[in-house]
Amino acid sequence: MSSGEHAALLVGATEVARYEVDPAVDARHGPRPYLHPVRTLGGTVVTDAFPADHVWHLGVSLAVQDVNGVNLWGGRTYVRDVGYTWRDDHGVIAHTGAVERSPGRYVHDLQWRSPAGEVLLGERRWLAAAMLAPDAWRLDLESVLVAPNDREVRLGSPATNGRPGGAGYGGFFWRAVADGEPVVFTADADGEETVNGSAAPWLALSGVGSGGGAYTLVFTGLGRDDRWFVRTGMYPGVGVAFAFERPAVVPAGGSRHGRYRVVVADGALDRSQAATLAATG
Repeated sequence: MSSGEHAALLVGATEVARYEVDPAVDARHGPRPYLHPVRTLGGTVVTDAFPADHVWHLGVSLAVQDVNGVNLWGGRTYVRDVGYTWRDDHGVIAHTGAVERSPGRYVHDLQWRSPAGEVLLGERRWLAAAMLAPDAWRLDLESVLVAPNDREVRLGSPATNGRPGGAGYGGFFWRAVADGEPVVFTADADGEETVNGSAAPWLALSGVGSGGGAYTLVFTGLGRDDRWFVRTGMYPGVGVAFAFERPAVVPAGGSRHGRYRVVVADGALDRSQAATLAATG
């Protein structure tokens, strides 16, 4: 499912992430570029793609379920007073051109399109990998979304469309892989129910990845109105949610800027160690 152009992100001579720039993805799964596999410097894989429980979860990606009524997340669409429904409303986030490419960096332009090919948003995206320590590196993903000059763009989620239970997902999302239920915590809170929907400056997810290696991911990058979206019981995943409780709006001709940083570390880190990594860079 990953044929097409790709870029490798290297830290030194080590490939830590593969970026599928123009993947062949079923239209119902929200076609879009994504990172997978992502590895620790020790070689533990810490992402999942096309998992059986949510086939449209594609490693690390940017995606929103409701972009002016278009589903760019994949899967069923949550319809108010109806619930999840299969609809013919899936768009595509399409690569349109590379801007810069080097072993530890990739920059490109994209378009967020409706099923009919209408451009909903333009985007420039920057990805970079950098070593922090012998057992930790940092992924930076920066994005600028630009609305057309003639209309605003509303970004919604199942929660803004009526789904209860803190399902405000959509934005920057990391589908992790874990053997058993991972641990999630912030500077002053623990567990999915507490941290989901919070606005903590950083958040850590620690688990056991492919091959049995322990890992910890430390996330930063919430915008002013963003919230953390977290799942550990149903599946392991962390996101920067753009529309956790209310829709986000990109004004006509305006832009939305985000910069998301994730430290990928070998080992199960404690709160103090995670806080130190969150403060780097």
